Amino acid sequence: MLNSLLTTPHRELEKVAEVHQNMVEGDPIFYGHLAVWYQRQGDVRDHKEVFVGNLLTSKLTEHRDAGFVLLQEFPPYQVARIVDFLKQYRGKLPRSTRTAVRRYLKEREKNPAFFDRAALRARQAIKHLYASLHIRPSDRADAVLFKDNPPEDSLAFALKLMAIASSPLEQAQLIVEHKIPYTVAVGAIKQMTPTVLVALINSMTPQEVINNLKSLQTRGAMENPQVKALIDEKLEKAQTDGRVAALKARVAADVANLEADTAAKLERVMDEQVKKRGKISQPTALLVDKSSSMENAIEVGKRIAALISGIAAADLFVYAFDTMPYPIKAAGKQLSDWERAFQHIKASGATSIGCALEAMRLRKQRVEQIILVTDEGENKAPHFVETYEAYKRDLKVEPSVLIIKVGYPYDWMERRLQERHAQVDTFTFAGDYYSLPNLIPLLSRPSRLELLMEILETPLPVRDDK
Repeated sequence: MLNSLLTTPHRELEKVAEVHQNMVEGDPIFYGHLAVWYQRQGDVRDHKEVFVGNLLTSKLTEHRDAGFVLLQEFPPYQVARIVDFLKQYRGKLPRSTRTAVRRYLKEREKNPAFFDRAALRARQAIKHLYASLHIRPSDRADAVLFKDNPPEDSLAFALKLMAIASSPLEQAQLIVEHKIPYTVAVGAIKQMTPTVLVALINSMTPQEVINNLKSLQTRGAMENPQVKALIDEKLEKAQTDGRVAALKARVAADVANLEADTAAKLERVMDEQVKKRGKISQPTALLVDKSSSMENAIEVGKRIAALISGIAAADLFVYAFDTMPYPIKAAGKQLSDWERAFQHIKASGATSIGCALEAMRLRKQRVEQIILVTDEGENKAPHFVETYEAYKRDLKVEPSVLIIKVGYPYDWMERRLQERHAQVDTFTFAGDYYSLPNLIPLLSRPSRLELLMEILETPLPVRDDK
């Protein structure tokens, strides 16, 4: 179950629907607690949506109630996706789900400012919820969404005024006064001047700045010192903002061709956000396959090293290997530091997965968990399984093994480890670097059993409207 949560399906819910269905059928009690735990600890929106969808359609009353409560926490576009998922893949929309969506919409209608902002950001999703579930909108919601005749005190009306404003200064004043969201305002702005950019960025949260860095860069925001300084200020705040997702910082850094200074700030954002997810208290080894055709393993190894070095509270040993072990040390903890540390490591040679662990045995480098980035194919001694047994015996420790499978992986090594009752977990890397932060819960808990206990102890939320 847990290994399947390491994937990032990117809004293709059908890719995870079957896996989740097998989970809920195989162990419904654990699944309910896992759903709530993942809502608090996980990052991947697709999994969160499928979790809540399955809770809402569960045979267990406790699950349906938990799904009812969790649904209220999602933004409108995700609520719409959950509803569509249930209709398409579960073939039903229970009455309790309709009630949950009705409550969701009515709670937003109670607060005009809250509703206006939601309607401006997710107009189509909210219209879809009202229309597809035949929920009667309030007079204000009807005027804003369906009549296109918003009241004068609404954000939608302010957006109309901004669209007909005669000057960039007037547009900027409306943006500041009404805090019009960037993604909505940008389509109505006639001329993107520095004054308008300052107004827009001032009204954005740190997460919104990260999400729209590429768009801001395209519109010249990085070329104006005042605007660039404001962006930098928002990125500094993003390091401690509880609403910022670590994955989003990495996405922004990879998608936008940013200058080194801004890229470094995004790395710090990710580092600080990752630290909130926990720390790795166990001595850890990261062993990266650099044999022929393992270029992908080297790249994955760099990123994992950057990810975990900042939260390692105990020894971290990093090796690349072919038939020889190559110890890797970085001057810092950011991805750029590990890029430099790995710069002379090239994919070549035969494969002895055990050689790095043998070097650790000889140097008496004691660890409690081993991360292997490899395809599991080895053709030279020392072989990993035999070396693992010698390492256990000599250093009086039995480390867990997490295999990050890359390329066209085998499974014979993990099967041999399992035969010897070693704790082995696997994650098949499918080319999605954004999924790597999902490894943190597996690495930051002292044992898999303690992680499972933490999940089972996560209480299911209870409805308060019965």
